[in-house]
Amino acid sequence: MTNLVSPHSSNELKPLIIKDKTELEDAISSSSDARRLELNSSASANVVMLGAGYFTPLDGFMDKENSLNVAKKMQTTEGFFWPIPIMNLSTLSVREFSTGEELILLDPNYPDKRPIAIQSVTSVDSLSPYELGIIAENVFGTTDSNHPGVKNFMNQGTTLIAGPIKVLNYSYFPEEFPNTFDTAMGIRDKLASLKWSKVVAFQTRNPMHRAHEELCKMALESLNADGVLIHMTLGKLKEGDIPGDIRDAAIRKMVDLYFQPNTALISGFGFDMMYAGPREALLHATFRQNCGCSHLIVGRDHAGVGDYYEPFAAQEIFHNNIVQESLQIEIFAADHTAYSKKLDKVVMMRDVEDHTKDDFVLLSGTKVREMLSNNEDLPTEFARKEVADILKSYYRSK
Repeated sequence: MTNLVSPHSSNELKPLIIKDKTELEDAISSSSDARRLELNSSASANVVMLGAGYFTPLDGFMDKENSLNVAKKMQTTEGFFWPIPIMNLSTLSVREFSTGEELILLDPNYPDKRPIAIQSVTSVDSLSPYELGIIAENVFGTTDSNHPGVKNFMNQGTTLIAGPIKVLNYSYFPEEFPNTFDTAMGIRDKLASLKWSKVVAFQTRNPMHRAHEELCKMALESLNADGVLIHMTLGKLKEGDIPGDIRDAAIRKMVDLYFQPNTALISGFGFDMMYAGPREALLHATFRQNCGCSHLIVGRDHAGVGDYYEPFAAQEIFHNNIVQESLQIEIFAADHTAYSKKLDKVVMMRDVEDHTKDDFVLLSGTKVREMLSNNEDLPTEFARKEVADILKSYYRSK
């Protein structure tokens, strides 16, 4: 027994991975004649998250009714909260599939498209352009094809294949990130061994600069938490984002040098960024509760992109009644953090009303990439030198 928060809508995690070697071999053998279906990247990431217990209590891919219900109401037809439809979409025709058949799902991340899961097909439906628009509008807040999440979603196909799955492996993540990728079960075990009960999760798809570092420390102090889970996205990002291995190295260097011992746990999960803003913030909170976290840091424009979302929409959505009634995890609501030249420290911008924009050290992502590409030093107020050196080395290699 631990004092960690319970998984979402369940007394225990429900990982869909086949753990027993004999059972795994039997599953592969018994389905050897089944048809094979290559997944898109988003569906294969869903498989990894389902296998790793992050998407407890789901048992597989949602059908049409559940997908639309979750998109519109953030509830499954069984009545439990879920913020984003978990779908297996295909560009193949509905006529290609049969209810009751088994499919061997193939991983698109390998040249040889090796099997990643077995799905029992319970229904096959076609989504109309109108229904795709409903899902996009509710999940992403827009149907604009310039939005990277919408563009990706609209290209996945219109055939929706529903049904429970058995997961065979975690794709490339354990190989490529052997010291970072972990399951919800693994994280819970580590938190229990550390004897942490109040745990703050920090979501990141970027290397952590001084502002991120201080934000984690502010949350730790304000909540009197035992530690922070620095939990990074290891899946597909948008063009221009820093690759996972570089982010991993930079974050580890920062924690090693600038965090108090035994106050930060570094881990990663195999999921693609959706850039869905408020809805993705809810998904981040849901699977962090499954990891055992009591709080999630949600800052300005969490999981956003461009100007598609209001700055604090991802915080405000947590006031929704169904969210309040369903999730045990709470948020640490943060403002944009930046280094104050006046105070000689990192502050939340909302806390210093006497400051103007010129009183902060602020660099856009474009400016940072430009400086790193030109082998220029980033201001020490913005980034730790040791972190900046790792990033400079990456940009030089490009």
